[in-house]
Amino acid sequence: MTPTPLFVTGTGTDVGKTVVTAAVAALARRPVAVVKPAQTGTRGGGDCAEVLRLAGGVDVLELARYPDPLAPATAARLAGEPPVTPELIAGELAELPAGYGTVLVEGAGGVLVPYDDQGGTLLDVAELLGGAVLVVCPPGLGTLNSTALTVREVLRRGLRCPGTVVGSWPAEPGTTERCNLVDLPRLTGVPLLGAVEENAADHDREGFGERARCWLAPELGGTWRASE
Repeated sequence: MTPTPLFVTGTGTDVGKTVVTAAVAALARRPVAVVKPAQTGTRGGGDCAEVLRLAGGVDVLELARYPDPLAPATAARLAGEPPVTPELIAGELAELPAGYGTVLVEGAGGVLVPYDDQGGTLLDVAELLGGAVLVVCPPGLGTLNSTALTVREVLRRGLRCPGTVVGSWPAEPGTTERCNLVDLPRLTGVPLLGAVEENAADHDREGFGERARCWLAPELGGTWRASE
């Protein structure tokens, strides 16, 4: 039986979703499947290739690829290709082979980014499958508002949010970043489950897997504690 997916979303673009997905995958119960419903901006290797490079030993699956780095619905429309609807995504996830210990689904951009012209989102997929939603956020100024709004939308839909993860923790955090570690769980009402170091993707696969334990809390397979 395939496990219920864990959906990885963010407060916006470039907050570290892919690196967090790779870190979770590196520590997760094997075998692991990582699914990217829609990869936009396909002139590079894509997020699945990056997860595979960093985590290793996981199965990756893209359902659609569009050349322009835009919201999936917009990118599909400009490419003249069909979009991936929530129903299609949920159907593909439900058809994954049995035996996976973990299934991770990495979203595009923020939590309300549309996948089709009817406004279908990653949350609609999570609703269809009953999945939990992990929220990745930046560490600095403005993150309290954007993270609280994202978590609030997840919970408003009746979905479970196990917590948040800071996607790029600076080597020399300032007062803002340190205060945010305390304020994020207070404001969102969900636990802070890790802080992935900035430039984490510069590690090789072996180094990344070793360091991932230091970045993620025990709930995600690591040893990280917010108070340390």
